[in-house]
Amino acid sequence: MSSQPASFTSAKIDQLLVRRYIFAGLCASLDSIGLARFAFTPLVPELIQAHWFSASSVAYLAAANLAGYVCGALIGRPLATRFANEHILRLMMVLISAAFFACATPQSFSWYFAWRFVSGIAGGVVMVLVAATILPHVPAARKGAAGGAIFLGLGLGIAGSGTIIPLLLELGLAQTWIGLGIISVILTAASWFAWPSSYLHPRVDSRDAPTSHAMHFGRDIKLLYLQYALMAAAAVPPMVFLVDFVARGLGEGTYLGAVFWAIYGLGAIAGPPLYGYLADRLGAKPTVRIVSLVAAVGLAAFYVTDNLIVLGSITLVVGTFAPGIVPLFLARVHEVVTHNSTRQNVAWTRASIISAAALAVAAYAFSALFNATGGSHRLLFLTAAAMLIVSMLAGVATSGNSRAASKRA
Repeated sequence: MSSQPASFTSAKIDQLLVRRYIFAGLCASLDSIGLARFAFTPLVPELIQAHWFSASSVAYLAAANLAGYVCGALIGRPLATRFANEHILRLMMVLISAAFFACATPQSFSWYFAWRFVSGIAGGVVMVLVAATILPHVPAARKGAAGGAIFLGLGLGIAGSGTIIPLLLELGLAQTWIGLGIISVILTAASWFAWPSSYLHPRVDSRDAPTSHAMHFGRDIKLLYLQYALMAAAAVPPMVFLVDFVARGLGEGTYLGAVFWAIYGLGAIAGPPLYGYLADRLGAKPTVRIVSLVAAVGLAAFYVTDNLIVLGSITLVVGTFAPGIVPLFLARVHEVVTHNSTRQNVAWTRASIISAAALAVAAYAFSALFNATGGSHRLLFLTAAAMLIVSMLAGVATSGNSRAASKRA
């Protein structure tokens, strides 16, 4: 046995370890975001039609998960200063499993809201810590691909929920939540021993926490935060209201709504690896601009057409957006804040918090707009398209002096 420290860049054994770590990250993103957040969307019409909750209440229940996500993103890094990352991540996945089972009984709006909030907290913690836990073990040349693989769980959750939910709903709404809980338990068990040990890579020391909070970044990354927030907010209407738009807005029923959600999921599966590939080939900044333009056109098209074939094609494209921007902006952070993993982790944590806050605010704002307009889905999509145009303009503002800004960051 060699006494030399493990090399995370060249040893063949490390390739197997890295794959194991990425698998754990994929399970966590699938469980905490892919299922805990996105599986709720195809259940929206059923929750209303089964008279568990009113349409307005369901919209706020969806937003509860995002509000919890903000809290989770805020507490993720402080937790990492006190406990091992792998222990925190395991606990979060256990909480998500418990939340699924708790939602199998409509005790009250407060009960549902609390558990949706808890699952959101777990998702926020996972989003902040999963990349910081795994990427230090990944060779620099493969970090983009690894990030795409980790966050592929988001897309798999969307696609999986679009296909599994209709099957589970045949057994009943309560049984659907129980089925999701069982899947969550399986993911938790499968990843339990796959996480990298904190002994293999130093975690954030509590003595570094004040320095982390005091860190300042340049104008370039602050504009990146704004851009990420706008794009995250723009992802809310299709993420929350797509199924209801097809099922009730177009009058096509729950089944076709689930079909559209499955189409959205196919796009979501392609999103993380596609956006990661484009970021590697073109650079993260140009990719952000391209993605913003394409998604804006797609969302605007929801406003003007009723053709199901056209809407299905648009849904496939728009589906790449919500999960794809996560590894894309992770790559963008590494592009702006160079050669300093601690500062990169702090910048990514702040980006996650800001995007989470934007998601939560947007969820409540879009829910309020939806209720105020008497259930106008199309206006929500048009508003999201306008936000992406603003995001694209913000991206243009980051042009020039990138290297100088990176040094300041």
